Amino acid sequence: MLKQLRCPYCHSEKCDSYKSYETLNNGSRMLYQCGTCRQVFSETKGSFLEGLRKPVSLIIKVLNARSEGIGFNAACRVFELAKNTLLDWEHRFANLKETLMVYAFMHTFLVQVIEGDELYTKVGKNVPVEDCEGWTIVLIDRASRFIWALGCGKKDRKLFFWAIQILRDVIERTSDVTLVTDGERRYGNILFEICHEVARCGQRGRPPKVLRQGVKIRLKNKGKQSHKRGRKRPKYEAPHPEHPQTRQDVANADIHADHVEAFNASTRRGNSAYRRKTNTYAKKKTALQRTLDILWIVHNFIRRHFTTQQVPAVALGILEKGLSWERVFKIQKSPGIQILIA
Repeated sequence: MLKQLRCPYCHSEKCDSYKSYETLNNGSRMLYQCGTCRQVFSETKGSFLEGLRKPVSLIIKVLNARSEGIGFNAACRVFELAKNTLLDWEHRFANLKETLMVYAFMHTFLVQVIEGDELYTKVGKNVPVEDCEGWTIVLIDRASRFIWALGCGKKDRKLFFWAIQILRDVIERTSDVTLVTDGERRYGNILFEICHEVARCGQRGRPPKVLRQGVKIRLKNKGKQSHKRGRKRPKYEAPHPEHPQTRQDVANADIHADHVEAFNASTRRGNSAYRRKTNTYAKKKTALQRTLDILWIVHNFIRRHFTTQQVPAVALGILEKGLSWERVFKIQKSPGIQILIA
């Protein structure tokens, strides 16, 4: 549910009903007056719905269709919308991600097993894979299917560092975190750089660097290594030393990224930028990221997961029940007052 309404000008909670007014397509709405600065504002001020005249039911249908795989131009044709109108709606909706992410980070968690993986699409034009900005990193909690990181860019250190910074914030709020990846060692390498401590055991010599207590990294090396020279890497390994007091409870059978692979498969079906059989899958990186932000909100807070039959935010313990589209539309986004969900 939403918390008490705040003034979008001074952020005061002392807001009283002023009067109601009728809209053309969305019924009656309320005007409120701030008891501190005496400003009068609508209940939609600072929210997704501010200034929009189209019926809310139509907006829900369009955004829901976009999150189910219909392309941008196809949505404009089917729902008879101007391209700039749909683009404005998507920008507004995607901008709510920051508010919801801050709200998610206000909670603490006991145990999380997070799977990391990448999927790929072309952006702009057909360029070599190492130069393409369509690489997408996904970090997803195994039990709840809550997506922590979903971002695109070149497959370089900058993209991995961005994802691991989010994971570091998750670690700060979780007692026991396990990161599981398929073959990509940069997840563990960067996490070890920014999330390690010195293990002082009282013995002489330089104390070793280890992962922070409660943090585990497990890597599954896929593919044959018979063609490689030298020592072969084990199929399952912990690529970095862990804290001696960290509980070792990860079995080899649990070292996999099956759940994030399943999410990647659904993304290829539900996001038109990842499945169109043309040389250009997405025109710009920013446009691709906008669709990913919309998917992040819908997947985490609105739509029930097919397997768990729960909204991921509910399964993770962030919400008591999933949010409706109307509830998300009413979330205010204003500087200094980011969290409006209880």
